[in-house]
Amino acid sequence: MLEIASFEITSAEIALQSSADRIELCTNGKVGGLTPNIDEFRYLKEKYTKPIHVMIRPSGGSFFYSDLEFLQMQKDLKEFRNAGADAFVFGILTENEKVDLERNKILIDLAEGKPCVFHRAIDRTPNIFEATEQLIALGFSETLTSGGKNSAVEGKDTLKKLVADYSHQLHILISGGVRSGNITELKNHTLGTRFHSSAILPYEYFANADEIKKHIGFSS
Repeated sequence: MLEIASFEITSAEIALQSSADRIELCTNGKVGGLTPNIDEFRYLKEKYTKPIHVMIRPSGGSFFYSDLEFLQMQKDLKEFRNAGADAFVFGILTENEKVDLERNKILIDLAEGKPCVFHRAIDRTPNIFEATEQLIALGFSETLTSGGKNSAVEGKDTLKKLVADYSHQLHILISGGVRSGNITELKNHTLGTRFHSSAILPYEYFANADEIKKHIGFSS
C-alpha cells in the first residue's frame, strides 16, 4: 500500500492519476502538513475516485494545541467529514508529549466510524510502544511513524518491532524520507507493507510521477 503525501493540489492530482493507492491531503510541507483547503478537497473528490485522507492540524511545531485550536480541529473534521473525506489524519499530545487520550477520542467519535490515522506525533512520545497500545485502545486504524527517529531508515529497527508486535491490530504506515531508493531496504528489514512518501525529488516542488512508479511493488 502506497500513500502519497500531497501538500498542494498539483501534487495531489499527479498522485491521484498515478499507481499510488491513496493520498494524504494537507498543506504547508515545511511544517509537516496542516489542514488543507476545503474547496480544493471538494474539487479533487469530485474528479477522482481514489481515497483521500485529510490531515486535521491547525498549526505546526508542537502537537499540543490550545483550546481554541482544538475547537478548530473539531470544526474542520466535521466539515471534511460532511464533504466526503475517506479518513482523517491527526494526533494530539499533552504538554509532556504523551498521547492525549481525551481529545483524540473526541475527534475519533466525531469521525463517525471513518478511519482515523495518528500521524507522526507518535514519534515525539517518550515511549512509542506504550503510545501504540494507547492508539489501539482509542480506536485508531493506523499510525504514521518513522520509528521515533527523524527518518524511517534511522528508525527501521523500531519499525520492525512495531510491525511484528502490533500490525495485526493497528496498521503501521512507514514514513519519514521514504523514496524509491530506500523502500526495498525498508520493506525487507521491517517486513512492513504500508508506505508513505511525498515522492518529491531534491530541488523539485511537486510529486514526481516517475518517482511514484519506481516505488517497489507499485510500478505500472
